[in-house]
Amino acid sequence: MSTQLRLVLFILNIIVLIQLIIQVKKKKLQLQYIFTWLALLFVLLIVLIFPQLLELFTRTLGVQLPSNMVFFLGFCFSLVIIYSLTRYISQQSEQIKELTQKVALIDKEVKEIKGEVK
Repeated sequence: MSTQLRLVLFILNIIVLIQLIIQVKKKKLQLQYIFTWLALLFVLLIVLIFPQLLELFTRTLGVQLPSNMVFFLGFCFSLVIIYSLTRYISQQSEQIKELTQKVALIDKEVKEIKGEVK
């Protein structure tokens, strides 16, 4: 990996990190949902600082080229992100269902009270 590419990736890494922090401060992102992104940025930072680690990891796993290893790691991180988003959607879906049921019960009680008043 050339020094220029490493420098550009390092700068992009810092920009993304700053953007994540800004989004959390503006409450557009919740802190609990950015840990996967922070892990990705941390791994990328380590690889940028110590590129020989990528080559060592590539050889250890029997992958032929470091670029193939990068794509594989990207795929793995994508799966982790997809899983965490799926889990979040499932939780939100359950909460929406519970809230809908509560609203329906409250609506029913309000209609019953209005019926008694008339």
